[in-house]
Amino acid sequence: MYSVRMRSRRHSQHHSGAERLVPSDGVEQVAAAMIRRALHHSRGQAETIELVIDELDSEQIEYAVLPDVQTWQVSDFQQGRRAAAELLCSLGVSPTAVETAFADIIRGAAPNGGNMRGAMLVDADSGGRLEPDPARGVRVSRMDLSAEARRELSRVLQQQNLDREPVREALVLAAKVRMASGIVAELCWSDDPDYTAGYVASPQRGYVRFPTLKPLGDQRGGRAFFVRVDPRSLSVLMDFLQQRPVLFDRIGHLLPPRVWRENSS
Repeated sequence: MYSVRMRSRRHSQHHSGAERLVPSDGVEQVAAAMIRRALHHSRGQAETIELVIDELDSEQIEYAVLPDVQTWQVSDFQQGRRAAAELLCSLGVSPTAVETAFADIIRGAAPNGGNMRGAMLVDADSGGRLEPDPARGVRVSRMDLSAEARRELSRVLQQQNLDREPVREALVLAAKVRMASGIVAELCWSDDPDYTAGYVASPQRGYVRFPTLKPLGDQRGGRAFFVRVDPRSLSVLMDFLQQRPVLFDRIGHLLPPRVWRENSS
């Protein structure tokens, strides 16, 4: 198995990225698809494309199951943000930490006011930022679906018209994040101006998707990992997220959508 990772930049800013774990006979095809993605993205053509391919030790690959998925229907992005904030608080994230994470993503969490290349690490109690590099953040890497799980996930997601690459990729990333020791929850919405959906994921509630967490056309987006961890163990958490290969060979359940109402989580 090989880890294939693509990162691209445009106007000195993060542009797009992709992660796959593939057998040797699929490396060329996957690498070519990633390059096409960077060259034909809705945000324009990438100026710099970095492709990294590493062989993996098969004994180091961890196999796991995807979380359950549920869509919470909301009327607009303001209601979506209220719903996501309420859910995060119910999962044990303090209101201060929730407010801080939302504010940072909305204005641009990187020091220059742009989007971070990775995710924020946010103390679930104080709301303090813990990532060593506030521009790079934490880049979750080396995760994918097995071929059988990919086919089964596509079949199941089709039932709710959700079988799209952004949904599958976000679910796989969130699934790995929730496995890490010390993770309380994750908040995410895309920086793609044409994609308004986002999610809250956690070990407790699985993957809760919101069709809109930002206005259409907004290029701000990002991820916040809410953690409750001894500072001495922070490097262990980061190493798992960035280095440990995880292949999801089983899927969870696709739950019926629900209409969110205030104080109903």
